[in-house]
Amino acid sequence: MKEKHTFVICAYGESPYLEECICSLLNQKRKSPVLIATSTPNEHIERLAEKYHLQVKVNQGEKGISADWNFAYSCADTPYVTLAHQDDLYEPDYSENILAFLKKAKHPLIAFTDYCELRDGRKTETNELLRIKRFLLSPLKIKGLQNSKFVRRRILSVGSPICCPSVTLVKEHLPEQPVFENNMKSNVDWQAWEKLSRLEGSFVYVPKRLMCHRIHEEATTAKMLKKSERRAEDIYMFCKFWPKPVACLLEMFYKKAEKLYL
Repeated sequence: MKEKHTFVICAYGESPYLEECICSLLNQKRKSPVLIATSTPNEHIERLAEKYHLQVKVNQGEKGISADWNFAYSCADTPYVTLAHQDDLYEPDYSENILAFLKKAKHPLIAFTDYCELRDGRKTETNELLRIKRFLLSPLKIKGLQNSKFVRRRILSVGSPICCPSVTLVKEHLPEQPVFENNMKSNVDWQAWEKLSRLEGSFVYVPKRLMCHRIHEEATTAKMLKKSERRAEDIYMFCKFWPKPVACLLEMFYKKAEKLYL
């Protein structure tokens, strides 16, 4: 039987959490191939790949988050691909649920799940930030609204409540050009979802907590939130939906909300 879904782990450096991520993917109830994609090959990654019999794909081209994600995306030859982040964990029924929801969807573009946070090794099922994101995504629980460009663009117009590592991309329904643009450092995923939100098709939301997103000091998002350049990226994204004065006002509220992340 031809495989329909692949996990590609985006690995960087020598993450102490990579092995946990690998194990969570190999322990899926519904098995999918697992690959590792990296632009920083090293003994740590090679050792774990050998231990778990995983193929490592090395990006020899353009570097950076977007380029690495695009490379990882290109490594999968299945219709569905999940770009797993090396610090995160996936519940055993993640792929089973994703594939079941995709099977019932009308021309899906992406599918994504609810999630919880992992802080200092402890799972946080809900907090103020997670409640806000779940509220924003609640319209997509209605199957008939998943194909609405208006609904998903209204959701994205106040930020991105979609957890990037929870997303499975449907390659057969996406344009051939790169999914991720190289003009962003922190809003790479938000910009991608904004671009895809303009296409015909559905954003499939699985309202189950099927992965754990790890929050720690070395995480890319945590680092970027402490840098002023993040503000320019946020305003740039808000301007895709609103006049600039409104975008600047929204950025102020967004900045306050992001403090809940840290």
